[in-house]
Amino acid sequence: MALVAPPSVAHVIQSVRTHEAPDYIRVVLDTSEASKFSVFELDNPHRIVIDVKGAKAGRRLSFKTANKLTHVEGLRGGRREDGYRVVVDAEVGFKPKSFTLQPIAPYGHRLVTDLYFPSSAKTAPTTTPAQATVAPVVGSRDVMIAVDAGHGGEDPGALGPRKTVEKKVVLQIARRTVNEIKKQKGFDAFLIRDGDYYLGHRQRTALAREKRADLFVSIHADAFKQSSVSGASVYTLSDRGATSETAKWLAERENQSDMLGGVGDVSLDDKDPMLAQVLLDLSMDGNRSQSIQVGDAVLRNMGKVTKLHKKQVEQAAFLVLKSPDMPSILVETGFISNPGEARKLSQASHQLKLAKAIAGGVQEFMRANPPPATWLAERREEIRYTIGRGDTISEIAVRYGVTSAALKKRNRLASDRIRVGQTIYIPRG
Repeated sequence: MALVAPPSVAHVIQSVRTHEAPDYIRVVLDTSEASKFSVFELDNPHRIVIDVKGAKAGRRLSFKTANKLTHVEGLRGGRREDGYRVVVDAEVGFKPKSFTLQPIAPYGHRLVTDLYFPSSAKTAPTTTPAQATVAPVVGSRDVMIAVDAGHGGEDPGALGPRKTVEKKVVLQIARRTVNEIKKQKGFDAFLIRDGDYYLGHRQRTALAREKRADLFVSIHADAFKQSSVSGASVYTLSDRGATSETAKWLAERENQSDMLGGVGDVSLDDKDPMLAQVLLDLSMDGNRSQSIQVGDAVLRNMGKVTKLHKKQVEQAAFLVLKSPDMPSILVETGFISNPGEARKLSQASHQLKLAKAIAGGVQEFMRANPPPATWLAERREEIRYTIGRGDTISEIAVRYGVTSAALKKRNRLASDRIRVGQTIYIPRG
C-alpha cells in the first residue's frame, strides 16, 4: 500500500493594511509565515509590484484599504503560477523599500513595503515635522519644545477597556499640549507625530534635532500587569537600571515598539554603532540633571490635576529618551489598563487639564533656566508664582536659582512663612 504524504499548509496572505506618514505610505501584508518576495517598479503608468513567492490569498483578503491614500489610485492582487502578486497603482513614481518582520503580539509575520514620495510629490501638511522649517539660531528666538505622541500606525500602544487605544489618546493630549505651550510668549512647540503613522525611536529624536528643539517631551498612557495600578508618572533616562519594577516593565514594553511598529533593517544606517554609543553617552551626561529638573516641574503640576503613581521622577532605559542634544522626559498620563483612568483619559476636559499641567511645568522650568539666545534669556522678567501644598521658601529659591534672602526681600516677607494660594514674585536670577 502506498503512503500518501499529507498536503503542506499553504503560505497565506491573510490581510493588507495601510498607513500614511508625511513622507511615505506603508503597505503591510499579514502572512501566515515568513515571506520570500521581490519588489519592483513599473512606469507608464506608475506601478509598484510585490510578488510573494508560494503564497495565495486568504478568504478575507481585501484591497479596499487604499481608497484614501495620497497619489495611490488603488491596490489589487491576483494569483500567479509561483505565488501571489500585489500591485499598487500610483499617480507618481514611488521609491519602495521592503522588509519582513517577525511575529510580535498582536501581529504575526508581516511583509512591509514603504513607498516613499518623490520630492516633487510630497503633499503632507506644512505643520508636519517632515516639512517643518529648521529654526534659525539667532538672538531672541522662541524656546522650542518637541512634543512626541507615542506609538502610532502599526503600533497601537496599550489597549484599554471599551476599545480605548493609547496611540489615539496620546495624540489628542499631545495636540492640546502644543496649543497650550504656544499660548505663552517666548515659546513655540511642534508635534513629532501628527497623524496615525509610526516613527522609529531614532526618527523621533532626529526630527526634534532638525528643529533644534530645547526639550523633548514624549507622551504616553501605558498599561501594567495589574489593572489596579493607576496614576501619572514622569520618567527620565537611566543607563544604570530602573528606579522601580513599574519603570523597568514599562521601559521594556516601550523599547519593543520598533519591532511592533515596523522598523526594518533597511531603515537603519548607523555607520559605527560602537563609536555612536560612546559619543551618545558622553553627550547625554550633561542633559540628565536638566531632564530631572524639568521632570520635577511637570510632575508637580500634574499632581494638581490628577493622581500620581509616584511622587518623584523615575528613571528607566527608554530608547526614545536617548537624545544627545536636549533634555528629554517621558510623561505617563495614566494607566489605560485601569478602567477608571481609561475613561478619564478619553475625556476632552481631562486631556486639557493634563495638557495645561505639562505645558505649565515645561514653561516653569524654561523661565527659570532659559536657553541661551532665546527671548526668555534676553528679556527675562519676574515670574509670578502661586504657592502650592508642600512649598517652602528654600525649595522655591533653589528651584528658580535665587537665594532665599532675595526671594523674601522682593516679596517683603519678614519670615519663611507662606500659605497655599499666596502669589509671590521670583526676582531675576
